[in-house]
Amino acid sequence: MKSRHLLAATLLCPTLGLASQFPDRPIRMIVPFDAGGTASLLARAIASGAEKDLGTIVIDNRGGANGIIGTQIVANANPDGYTLLHVSTSIAINPSVYKKLPYDTQRDLATVTFVALGSGYVVLAGNNFQGKTIKDLIDLAKGGKIAYSSGGVGNSTHLIAEMFSRAAGVTMAHVPYKGVAPAINALMVGEVPIMFIPPTAAVPLVKSGRLRALAFTGKGRWSVMPDTPTISESGLPGFHKDSGWNAWLAPAKTPAAIIDRLQRAAHGSVHSPKVREMLIAGGYDPLANTPAEARKFLAEEIELYARIVKAVGLEAQ
Repeated sequence: MKSRHLLAATLLCPTLGLASQFPDRPIRMIVPFDAGGTASLLARAIASGAEKDLGTIVIDNRGGANGIIGTQIVANANPDGYTLLHVSTSIAINPSVYKKLPYDTQRDLATVTFVALGSGYVVLAGNNFQGKTIKDLIDLAKGGKIAYSSGGVGNSTHLIAEMFSRAAGVTMAHVPYKGVAPAINALMVGEVPIMFIPPTAAVPLVKSGRLRALAFTGKGRWSVMPDTPTISESGLPGFHKDSGWNAWLAPAKTPAAIIDRLQRAAHGSVHSPKVREMLIAGGYDPLANTPAEARKFLAEEIELYARIVKAVGLEAQ
């Protein structure tokens, strides 16, 4: 009798049967940035924790065009839950930076959840940089001697540096790279002296002595680097900016039951002791909000970054 009731329910609601079988093969999670960057590090950690509920998750790095290439792959994928996107703040920035995108962010993608919220960026300096403080950086920039690297035009690592420049009343030369990882490499080999990066990637670089931390952009000092002052207390009073977020999205029209299944797995992962500790140590707060909350938050972030892009004077390409 129970099997008949289940069969009837499945016939009346096809997505129920689909969700009950999901997943029955590996899930492909596209990270639209090069391996080695913050988004890639977080994606691997969170996906690893979610495998307890979802089975194998294969990370596929598809860097290029500030995340657009990888995002387009997901937007065009079959909406069955087996192709996911782990993306950072860039997806909310791109609609204001590029005149034409090969997808509509809110129409062609379904928001699963925001897995983590960042507290600030670390201002990193190469070991050949003359200054030791934010005040030194501002003074040198006033002399027209400073360039900074970023993960690409319109990347969050670009916008935060421009926000700082305008607040400080200076101009720094922007040197964009095809992703955060090559931008960090450029800093380490001395091609540029400065970069603003999310904290997760900063820790090993500073601890190993390969780079130096000048300041933190958050409202307060970061517990992992308590000796690193905030920008506000070290040369530019009142300036602060969080380091954005990381989120999971799926192709539009992915069944709601599968979206909910994915969100629950993400929630279980980011709030598990191991992943939670990793996120907090990297300067992120675990979240994994509901799909409805995530959809509203993404719309608000797109509007917010439209205002920021306009404020820093970045023209759409």
